[in-house]
Amino acid sequence: MQSIAQEIHQFIIDNFLFGEAETCLSNDDSLLDQGIIDSMGVLELVTFLEDKYEIEIPDDELVPTNLDSINRLVQFVQRKVHT
Repeated sequence: MQSIAQEIHQFIIDNFLFGEAETCLSNDDSLLDQGIIDSMGVLELVTFLEDKYEIEIPDDELVPTNLDSINRLVQFVQRKVHT
């Protein structure tokens, strides 16, 4: 069973990096600053998280503090799943 970090990492590789650069994406890298995702990518990522983890993400939670790196995404998902 994959961890949340592994699942999110794989989703980003498959959908935004098109299977390339798998080893150069660290869990602390800023997805926005590095241009890996843009505003449309954030929406795609949110849809993935909502479907995969059966959570609801309201608009006011769509902030870099929650979504800007794999580590931040993992912490965010863990908080949402356990509430």
